[in-house]
Amino acid sequence: MPLKDWLLALCVVCLWGLNFIAVKVAVQTVPPFLLTAIRFTLVALVLAPLYRPARSQWKGILGVGAVLGVGHFGLMFVGVSGMDAASAAIITQLGVPFSALLAWLFFGEPLGLGRSIGLILAFSGGALLAGEPSLPSIVPVLILVAAMLAWAASNVQVKKLGDINPLALNGWMAVCAAPMLAVLSLATETGHAELPARMMADWRPWAGIAYTVIGSSLVAYTLWYGLLRRHPMNRVVPVTLLGPVVAVAGGVLVLGEALTWQKLVGGAITIIGVAVVQFLGGNHQPPAEPEPGT
Repeated sequence: MPLKDWLLALCVVCLWGLNFIAVKVAVQTVPPFLLTAIRFTLVALVLAPLYRPARSQWKGILGVGAVLGVGHFGLMFVGVSGMDAASAAIITQLGVPFSALLAWLFFGEPLGLGRSIGLILAFSGGALLAGEPSLPSIVPVLILVAAMLAWAASNVQVKKLGDINPLALNGWMAVCAAPMLAVLSLATETGHAELPARMMADWRPWAGIAYTVIGSSLVAYTLWYGLLRRHPMNRVVPVTLLGPVVAVAGGVLVLGEALTWQKLVGGAITIIGVAVVQFLGGNHQPPAEPEPGT
């Protein structure tokens, strides 16, 4: 790739990595399901009027909205609200080995010895992170793991959809997911009446929402899909392995999170395992969400 495109790829990775910081800041004020609903509402308002999928794809998009929009993003925001952003960013990398396992189960894609070792490394690193002393309990980790399993399941759904404009999928998946998340927020979360006053008193949740919608969703995806159009996927996708590095650095420097040996060792093992899975058997990269958890 030319230098300009390498710099664009690094810019995308930084935008996605710092998105964990933005989400962590926002969920301190806005309940996580409601935050996800707001994000998708704004994304839908921007993208849905510009793109329209085929009529035969509507049912599949509705399923993607439930699994990716609610199951992945909703649960991911819940998980991030209960743990530090750095650990969350590393655990979200487990979406890649989960995708490899589901591709093996549903499409018969071979694992092989090398990728099997990569799966073991990735999950071992995640298990080490689960013992990180700053975590209040194992529950947020389990919720985040469930979110990544949903991300992997959405890959199967997207593959069955066939050819579809990624921005059309993002926009109309958001249309489907936003009302589901709003209902879920009303049913399970509290403090909605007091939220406007809390939002007016603090600029930080506004900044977090603006970043996750504009920076992570609109700007990063536009740059990313342009890179995928110009270059082979296996040339640009590995750059996303730097995303957790950016998130860990941001968590430590911006949010003041502790840099423990579990983050360093567990994160390194996880990223190495994910790299092995990607390099040895194709990239399980969903058109809807290239970087898991962003």
